[in-house]
Amino acid sequence: MSVNKIVVGSEEWCSLPDLKIKAIKVRVDSGAKTSALHAVNITPFKKDGNQWVRYDVHPLQDDGKTTIHCESPVIDKRKVKSSSGLVEVRYVIKTSLSMATSTWDIEITLANRDSMGYRMLLGRQAMSGKILVDPEASFKLGEVSASMLENFYKVHIIKPSGLKIGLLASNPELYSNKRILEAGEERGHDMEFLNIKDCYIKLDARTPEMHYRGGRILDDFDAIIPRIRPSMTFYGSALTQHFEAMGVYALNSATAIRQSRDKLYALQLLINNGLPIPTTGFAKSPLDTNDLIKMVGGAPLIVKLLEGTQGKGVVLAETKKAAESLINAFKSLQANILVQEFIKEADGKDIRCFVVNGKVVESIMRTAAPGEFRANIHMGGTAQLIKVTPEERKIAILAAKTMNLKVAGVDIIRGHNGPLLLEVNSSPGLEGIEGASNKDIAGKMIEAIEKELKQGKRIRK
Repeated sequence: MSVNKIVVGSEEWCSLPDLKIKAIKVRVDSGAKTSALHAVNITPFKKDGNQWVRYDVHPLQDDGKTTIHCESPVIDKRKVKSSSGLVEVRYVIKTSLSMATSTWDIEITLANRDSMGYRMLLGRQAMSGKILVDPEASFKLGEVSASMLENFYKVHIIKPSGLKIGLLASNPELYSNKRILEAGEERGHDMEFLNIKDCYIKLDARTPEMHYRGGRILDDFDAIIPRIRPSMTFYGSALTQHFEAMGVYALNSATAIRQSRDKLYALQLLINNGLPIPTTGFAKSPLDTNDLIKMVGGAPLIVKLLEGTQGKGVVLAETKKAAESLINAFKSLQANILVQEFIKEADGKDIRCFVVNGKVVESIMRTAAPGEFRANIHMGGTAQLIKVTPEERKIAILAAKTMNLKVAGVDIIRGHNGPLLLEVNSSPGLEGIEGASNKDIAGKMIEAIEKELKQGKRIRK
């Protein structure tokens, strides 16, 4: 079938008839080679002896309630490096694309695009010979109204029918927070973002209350998911504890969050349970600096702020002189620090095990950016899936259990004498691990709440 060339803008509306997607906003980008469609819950399966994939599409941006369930034969699997540096293995499907009055087949990869501005990307392979792009224009083919979208998708909107779950956090635009809200809505729960700074409490032995901006009383929640940034640990933990006092289930308890944030106390709990950590020192007086350096094996060594996270407040001192200067400088500021053995053989890599409800649901190897020793994704590190050893899996599960965390990001490095535990994070990020695995990790967190409240017979009527 011959196709007339269509002149389009850099963003347009199109449809994917084979997938029953009647309208989806697409970014038209001739600089990108491959096309991509936002998809979650991607699950491979066999059909008539052939490889197929089952997945859910949310065709509308920032809308996790409108869900279209799709199945397609797999035509390929490709490694793709995303704009954030993550290496993903994506399933490739073939489907029909309609723009204006023309329809043609395209190859498209399936990927979680929640952090992107568009649910679909149209690359040059799919547009070659079919369309011309005017990069200065938008919606040359016309807009799609809200009423039209409602008419297209009203049968695909999931109605809340389960739990009332609050996400207690500070930034609703973070990838992790958006994914958790979306995952809960996908499962029919009533999700609400609760900004920590807008919550305040009434302490009363008989009628404790949680108030929200404007004086609203938060008394109808079944569960909360605390995701508390380090600077809000004290206040966020107090709110979490108050919710618990009101009979609301917290996915991670206030006590567990507090002890995981106190790096020194956390390490003491971990080693008391027999978990291996790099040799670590802690001291107060500058007079102890030399012995502190000596006890961890000398330079190079790591200096960590007790309150740091995401790689912030972690510094590598490569020489003894640099270590002395750094430690004394921190002490002069009355900062609480740990001095830790540097595991050179780790080579700028660590393993993040994501633990939910006592199980490692996925693991990634994070590799530091060139010239950097910290492997955190937020510091420019890259991630790829990895299969952990039974010993590493055991360490991750025991570490989360020791800290009493239902959800934890457990960081491990590989040393000459075996794996070593670095840290247990009570609010682990989802972008790196979901991007590398294409798994619905946020959904696993919601399932953990469902399981707990079902067992406790606390599901709202």
